[in-house]
Amino acid sequence: MVYHSSNPLDRTFAALSDPTRRALLARLEGEKSLSVSELAQPFPVSLPAIMKHLDVLSDAGLISRAKTGRTVMCELNAAPMEQAMEWLARYQRFWTSALDRLAAFVEEEPCSPNQASPSPDDSTPHPQRSSPPGRTPKK
Repeated sequence: MVYHSSNPLDRTFAALSDPTRRALLARLEGEKSLSVSELAQPFPVSLPAIMKHLDVLSDAGLISRAKTGRTVMCELNAAPMEQAMEWLARYQRFWTSALDRLAAFVEEEPCSPNQASPSPDDSTPHPQRSSPPGRTPKK
């Protein structure tokens, strides 16, 4: 299902949701630019499938494409990921704060032996049944 959104953050996360698209971006990370055929070379999918992935990345603004003759070159544009990182950082701060509060609580509250759950040795044994479990033989 193709999902088109006008929200740049939605488009960025939708583009990053696919492992093939993330791998394409990773390939572009270390290069100034690569041709479409160079990008497609290590993937076990057809060139038209790679072109569809590149369309999604381009629509999200994560890559730019330039055509010179018959060669289409792709270049990474990481700027849209900055907004996604800011959105994720907000939740990272929330969880870091919550986990810090939990750690402080655990460290300040000593657990006395009577508050701890009893060990299996301390528990009272269950009384023995008069007959073994299972069907009772007929007489």
